[in-house]
Amino acid sequence: MFVDGHRPRPMYVDYKDLELLSKMVNRQGRIMGRRKSGCTAASQHAVTSAIKRARFMALLPYVGE
Repeated sequence: MFVDGHRPRPMYVDYKDLELLSKMVNRQGRIMGRRKSGCTAASQHAVTSAIKRARFMALLPYVGE
């Protein structure tokens, strides 16, 4: 979640970065919590909104396999 060794402010995660977003979703299609992902609150919020936006744009499925 870092860019060049530091966290950008404001935190932004691109919804088109499916490689990163698929790591933050478990097999059932649910967003992993902060305890498992190790994100801070700001980065977890950015990841959550990016995943929801990617789901709305049909880039990620709502449910897992």
